[in-house]
Amino acid sequence: MSLTDSIQQDRHIIVAIDVARGTVRVKGFADACTDLSCSEQTLVVSDDKGGRGDLTALNAGDIVRLEGPVGRPTRIVVVRRVWDELSSPEW
Repeated sequence: MSLTDSIQQDRHIIVAIDVARGTVRVKGFADACTDLSCSEQTLVVSDDKGGRGDLTALNAGDIVRLEGPVGRPTRIVVVRRVWDELSSPEW
């Protein structure tokens, strides 16, 4: 697998977040959606200053990378925010 293929397959788009249930629905490279079970220990990492480290820090449309066991991430790393994607000069 090439580096480009690896990057594309490791990135997901947030579709929906249910904080009360601790679940996140993501869309992967193959346009298939997957529901993830998150615990209170799941850490959301982003470049936002003063950002929260829980699921409330996620937005539908954010591009993320998942770390940890399949289906139960221990870390969700925000690669690109939805508003950065929409303001990109590529549009």
